[in-house]
Amino acid sequence: MDNKIILNNKGSYTFFEVDTEEYRVYSWLDGSYLRIDKPLYVSVNPKNGGHRVLDSEGISHYIPATWKHLSWKAKDGAPHFVK
Repeated sequence: MDNKIILNNKGSYTFFEVDTEEYRVYSWLDGSYLRIDKPLYVSVNPKNGGHRVLDSEGISHYIPATWKHLSWKAKDGAPHFVK
C-alpha cells in the first residue's frame, strides 16, 4: 500500500500491518467509541489484550483491553482480514 510511515519498534511487541483498513473503531459498553483513520500497524498484547496502533499520521495509540467491540472497513479491493 502507500505507507509513508515506517514502523520504528524498539519494544518487545510484535506488530502486523493493517494498511488495508480505511479505519477501525473500538467500542465500549458505555456507548463511547474511538475511531482511528488509516491505521498502519497493530500489536496485540498477549497478556492483557491491549492494542497498540500506529496510524498514517505517525500517531501511536494504546487501546486498553476493556473495549467491547472492534470493527473496521477494508479499502476497496483489499482483503477484509489480514491476521
